[in-house]
Amino acid sequence: MSDSNLNPQPLPPQQQPQYAQPYGSGQPGWNTMSIVAFVATFFISIVGIILGFIALSQIKRTGEQGRGLALAAIIIGFVALALGIIVTIIVVVAAANSAVYYQSN
Repeated sequence: MSDSNLNPQPLPPQQQPQYAQPYGSGQPGWNTMSIVAFVATFFISIVGIILGFIALSQIKRTGEQGRGLALAAIIIGFVALALGIIVTIIVVVAAANSAVYYQSN
């Protein structure tokens, strides 16, 4: 009279529930300096360029995200700086020519 209910098979081991990773573990976050550099380059391009290079060196050392923002800050900063120099040269030349034009009349 063997009844299979009297000697039950052991249950398979239960898996522990999987919890989310705690905040701060895993992949490093965004580099704050790269975000600041990107924003600053629209207002003062030389500051954006300098902060962009600083952010790149920090990202290389820490492995944080934000390399694209730092590169964009550097590129946009150099383009804005070059355009600013070109516009300044055009304005100075135009002002000099207009001064010569008004003196000859």
